[in-house]
Amino acid sequence: MKDSPAGTPASEKVQNPLDDLPVRSGIPLPNHMVPPGQDGYRTPTVEDYERHVREAQLRPRRPGLSNRSSRLRVPTAGMLSNLSSVSLGQNILERLEWRERIRHYTWTFFTMTMATGGIANVLYSVPFRFRGLETIGVLFFLFNVLLFVLNVVMISLRFRYHPETFKASFLHPTERLFVPSAVVSLGTILINISQYGIPKAGPWLASAVLVVYKSLHDQSNDTHLDFSRRFAYEQAFKSPVADIRLVKAYPLLIIGPHAAILSSTLSQKQAFDIIVAGFAIQGTGFLLSMMIYAAFIYRLMTQKLPQERLRPGMFVSVGPSGFTVAGVIGMAQNIERALPKDLMGENKLVSTILRVVATWMSLWIWGLALWFFIVSVGAHWSCVGKDKMTFSMTWYSFVFPNTALITATFAVGRAFESRVIQIIGCVMTPLLILVWFFVFGMMVRAVILKQILWPQKGEDKDEAGFKGPKQQTNRSNSSPV
Repeated sequence: MKDSPAGTPASEKVQNPLDDLPVRSGIPLPNHMVPPGQDGYRTPTVEDYERHVREAQLRPRRPGLSNRSSRLRVPTAGMLSNLSSVSLGQNILERLEWRERIRHYTWTFFTMTMATGGIANVLYSVPFRFRGLETIGVLFFLFNVLLFVLNVVMISLRFRYHPETFKASFLHPTERLFVPSAVVSLGTILINISQYGIPKAGPWLASAVLVVYKSLHDQSNDTHLDFSRRFAYEQAFKSPVADIRLVKAYPLLIIGPHAAILSSTLSQKQAFDIIVAGFAIQGTGFLLSMMIYAAFIYRLMTQKLPQERLRPGMFVSVGPSGFTVAGVIGMAQNIERALPKDLMGENKLVSTILRVVATWMSLWIWGLALWFFIVSVGAHWSCVGKDKMTFSMTWYSFVFPNTALITATFAVGRAFESRVIQIIGCVMTPLLILVWFFVFGMMVRAVILKQILWPQKGEDKDEAGFKGPKQQTNRSNSSPV
């Protein structure tokens, strides 16, 4: 039996160590850059990169492959000059096919539509009107509809091209927390339709919105059941994202504000049913939020502040109190026209008592929202500075929960006829709009700089022992981006 030129017997098959490594742009990926769910993560070293480059240059061409797919890219001097972990990832994974980037279009992108619809809601609630204010609100509303359609299309393409990510998105410890954001986004669009559309279109649109409102009511109940099941089995007190878990209750928390707006356009019987159901669901959502408040405050008292990338989620704690105040006061103001005749006494007396109770109760809750807002702002002082916080879609928590605080401020100012409180809300409004523009611009920048829509950089990355689904082979020849 003849030996091979290398001295290895011909009967022994030599195992190429690169056969099992995935190849991207002609370069075998080192272990730490392998897509999620394959080989895990290991801190890169210079020796790793040099060894993989040497082995890649010795890799034989496989028969049946085109020159383009089998050609190896030899690293240049510029690539070897800086071998930090960041530059290493940028050099090796500098381009991805657009289908690969869509793989990381997570449910968190619906926080963008939550925030945009919240801005339109705030502009509608401003008590001091001027010409053109409603037009600005309509523009935000229409732009939010376009963004919502974009989100639906993109996440549908994600599940179409990467069907294994559908189930994983409901099981991932972080991404699954943002699934209700799609329901909340639809709820904010319905609120904007009730605000800007019904006064122009008439009663037929109110009836149509009422039908969709009831279906949203059912979706909120389903979310409530899922929230309760997960709350019973998960260790929320030890979770680093205890504040983000409040997003699970948000579908219940927007029912009250919507009922307050919709009840002013419906008949007496329909308005009464909407207010009763809205008050019950709003109370359920707020009480569930109080349970998560306990876990959130316990974590703040016993551990450090959340990581910088998770810290914007602290503002989520502002939303439950803000939405409850806006919803309860709004429903109380419409209760007189909605009460059946002589229910619990003379209608005017009963409605007055309910307004007094709702207003003073809401004052307490409004103070709680302000306290959470102050705590959240104070927690971010240490993050101010260049390169201290990497963008993530949770940055929209700077906007949406605070829209609830501003609408609650307007509601309290209107209930107590306080111009000072209303002026405070008016001052906060343009500041919040500037924050929205800043976050939206940073999101576009993050897409270009590959800080999001990139492997291991979004809410779908491997964490807490969860490994993403194994990536299926992509047979298409999509252009890299």
